[in-house]
Amino acid sequence: MADRIRLVDGALEVPDRPALAYIAGDGIGSDISPAMRRVVDSAVEAAYGGARRIAWQELLAGEKAYAECGQHLPQQTLEGLREHVVGIKGPLTTPVGGGFRSLNVAIRQALDLYSCIRPVKWYGSASPLRHPEQLDLVVFRENTEDVYAGVEYEAGSPECRKLLELLGQWGVGEAQVAPDSALGLKPISQVRSKRHVRKALRYARAEGRRRVTLMHKGNIMKHTEGAFLRWGYEVCEEPEFAGHFARQGQDSGGRIPVDDRIADNMFQQILTRSADYDLIVTTNLNGDLLSDAAAAAVGGLGMAPGGNVGDGLAVFEATHGSAPKYAGQDKVNPSSLILSAAMMLDYIGWGEAAGLVRRAVERTLAQRRGTYDLVRGWRAEPGVPGAPEPVELGCAAYAEALAENLAAGA
Repeated sequence: MADRIRLVDGALEVPDRPALAYIAGDGIGSDISPAMRRVVDSAVEAAYGGARRIAWQELLAGEKAYAECGQHLPQQTLEGLREHVVGIKGPLTTPVGGGFRSLNVAIRQALDLYSCIRPVKWYGSASPLRHPEQLDLVVFRENTEDVYAGVEYEAGSPECRKLLELLGQWGVGEAQVAPDSALGLKPISQVRSKRHVRKALRYARAEGRRRVTLMHKGNIMKHTEGAFLRWGYEVCEEPEFAGHFARQGQDSGGRIPVDDRIADNMFQQILTRSADYDLIVTTNLNGDLLSDAAAAAVGGLGMAPGGNVGDGLAVFEATHGSAPKYAGQDKVNPSSLILSAAMMLDYIGWGEAAGLVRRAVERTLAQRRGTYDLVRGWRAEPGVPGAPEPVELGCAAYAEALAENLAAGA
């Protein structure tokens, strides 16, 4: 009999047989979601010998939801995610340039999952870096505001013309904003910035991270990104954190140092000085761009996990798209969703099972067994003396290989 996870005074109460919500996802979600559940179930069995077990509860979103109930994101799905407290989802298709707004963003905003956590770690895939093993960082991306707030107006619309008129009254002329512009707002608030930084600092303490870097473009956007930087440093001075973190310019005295980097410089720093960075805290758009760029250095989005976390509620996810042309071909790499599930296991306090999943990924890639994208990368690299010949596996077979290595490592 499954029981739901409960949120009591901000802390999770997790039963031994929790009901966990999952959204299969569009496109390749039909391939990678079963692979994820196969690996997670094996990890839980290997770690706890039947004393713990997950009851998977499917919720509908995306194309499957639209086909069954005429909505891409039914209200009952959002209510189900709230009731289950913790969930995981495959990729959901978002049209470009028209149609409905991103379902991923809609879920984050509706549930107030205000911090997106994106670990970046090399597990053995091909990499453009000479030393990808040196890149082991976490990107903390604010999830609810910035340009993703969705406050934008089509060029020529009545709303856009009114906003242009208002800007003109404030002295903003055509030299700054052309009359045929589309307009969007970039809200960055003190409340939401500070709660995001607080969550990142708590994570840094709990996970033993050695350095925190605030990433911003405050040299240009002084009242939005510049304010984010200032508010971030103010959080470091709060009583909860002052004894544990030292802001830039202070003597650390054994505390975790907190410094900052301008966004464009940060992109080159993670490549040229990979080992120097550990936890990067930033705004929404910056975090979106940086986390994907960093993922490319350790094997691409197919190897990139992620989770969206609020005050207790959490939804973990594949960080890549739905790739509909590959759907049903049993071809794609499920590692992103599988590693996101490992984050979910950590989140509910089942760290033993999470560790088995990650070690299984490392072992399987060390054996050079992987899906087509992994094999293609290995074959494009210079030959490694003594390395086994890459073996290409389908999505389900790759999950079976992980389960085999997982059981062997238990």
